Amino acid sequence: MSILQIVLAAILLLGPLVAIHEFGHFWVARRFGIKVLVYSIGFGPVLFKRVGKDGVQYQLAAIPLGGYVKMADEREGEVAEADLPRAFNRQSPWVRMAVVAAGPAINLLFAIFLYWILFLPASEQLNTRIGMVEPQSVAAQSGLQIGDRIVAIDGTSTPDWEALNFALVDRMGESGQLTVTAERNQQSQQFVLPVQHYMQGNGNQDPLAQLGFYPWQPNLKPIIGDVSPDGAAAQQGLKAGDEIIAINQTPVSDWVSMTRLVKQAPNQALQMTVRRDGQTKVLAITPAAKRDAMGKETGLLGIGVQQPATPIEAPADYRQTIQYDPLTALGKATVKTWDLSVMTVQAFGKMITGLIGLENISGPITIAKVAGHTADLGWQAFISFMALMSVSLGILNLMPIPILDGGHLVYYFIEAIRGRPVSERVQMAGLRIGMAMLGMLMFLALFNDFSRLI
Repeated sequence: MSILQIVLAAILLLGPLVAIHEFGHFWVARRFGIKVLVYSIGFGPVLFKRVGKDGVQYQLAAIPLGGYVKMADEREGEVAEADLPRAFNRQSPWVRMAVVAAGPAINLLFAIFLYWILFLPASEQLNTRIGMVEPQSVAAQSGLQIGDRIVAIDGTSTPDWEALNFALVDRMGESGQLTVTAERNQQSQQFVLPVQHYMQGNGNQDPLAQLGFYPWQPNLKPIIGDVSPDGAAAQQGLKAGDEIIAINQTPVSDWVSMTRLVKQAPNQALQMTVRRDGQTKVLAITPAAKRDAMGKETGLLGIGVQQPATPIEAPADYRQTIQYDPLTALGKATVKTWDLSVMTVQAFGKMITGLIGLENISGPITIAKVAGHTADLGWQAFISFMALMSVSLGILNLMPIPILDGGHLVYYFIEAIRGRPVSERVQMAGLRIGMAMLGMLMFLALFNDFSRLI
């Protein structure tokens, strides 16, 4: 994907989220009769502006990473005498709290709407029946077997693999035991999986990989079907028709197992045993290193599997069709948004306490790359990522940092309880602290972004 496509995908992602957020502030302010002066999508140099019949200046600015709604406020400039009753600073603390909270709230409502759209269509997908268990893995040692259908993680229902992954990510950074409830031979059984600093400092890793079990995948023979002329395989002697039978003397019986070993070895020399024209050869192959959108480095050979003569379908007991009526879909969307909100708050807490690494924080570069990647995958993946970002934006703005919406909510709540506003000296000190905290957070996010590019 070109840089232009990535930038366009990022604008398509962030533009609506910023517009929705600022519209929340704008709409509630107007409902309470507050005079709005400017409604801006983006900040920095103004690219386009127009004054509406309502007297509001609507504008589009160059940097789409935020926006603002400017209201008449005596603390920020002179207000005409006729507009004083409509000034923001003259409203009750509860009205100001409503205006401030409306931005994050509408982001969460927007996420519910997006997830509702995703839940509506019928979809055939793999159920949570285990298709593969790695020997000597935590899952194998705990007794999980191929064919077990996982129905809950730590008591949380797992109707599909996405829900299962979310339940596992919820334990990121923790040590202790995972309780897996599985159905075997139509009977429910519980399995205890010990974890130690689970996924700590490595939020990009597949949560299933550390436990050692996976969904069903087609059992394709590890025979090379095509070789990219510019790939590592072509440059180091692999050819179409080669059957890979071992890597570093570890036998491989299927394509998925083979690719998993390759992906784990970027820039590492592998001793690859292949069968070619009835003869066995041993080749020294070093997979190239490729970084994904999150900066995780994986091994890449530039080869494709030899396609079977007939299409392969998952067995019937590994498939399920999911269809929700509109009301049920709305309930599922609301629950999912709530769960993601709780998970986001918990993730911030785990970063502060050191349970998970600060390298999990991402900035605009990573967001843009992931936006481009999900746009390539299709509209559903893109909408799902937009919903996730909408939740993140809403929760981030509710954090009690003075410069954010959450910080203003704290000030106005204190004012409502005490009957007088927080002193200007305290507010100015809070503003400086908030700007410093936000600056450090942005610096860390950009540092992580650039680290993933290196």
